[in-house]
Amino acid sequence: MTMRKVLKLKNQMSELERVNAFVEEIGQELGLNFELQMNLNLVMEEMVVNVISYAYPEGSEAEIELLAESDGKQLKFVLSDRGKEFDPTLGGNTDMDVNPAERDLGGMGIFIVKNIMNEVSYQRLEGKNLLTMKKNIK
Repeated sequence: MTMRKVLKLKNQMSELERVNAFVEEIGQELGLNFELQMNLNLVMEEMVVNVISYAYPEGSEAEIELLAESDGKQLKFVLSDRGKEFDPTLGGNTDMDVNPAERDLGGMGIFIVKNIMNEVSYQRLEGKNLLTMKKNIK
């Protein structure tokens, strides 16, 4: 069973509700368990918030795209934006012994993502940031 869905977002925090609904819809279609769905939701929310917060100059309007594809064995998300170049995969080896208040802001997000997803990769292609996140579901 193959599935492909695309969600186009504005770079505004109010769009997170749509991200949640998108992940939920995918979860239902693929019959994912509740825990996995919650985790995927957390991952997408963290990464979309990153893009909204850092990719574009404050006050500018831009589009973010979230693509989801699955072949039934693996679920792949690709988050793309035309914001400034940022590779979130370079962070995220967060030192868990450090007091949370002293940790880098945003470092937790990618740490969570790397923990939940099986594979996370980043490329900059034709002026776009592409963050690919894969999760084995079977």
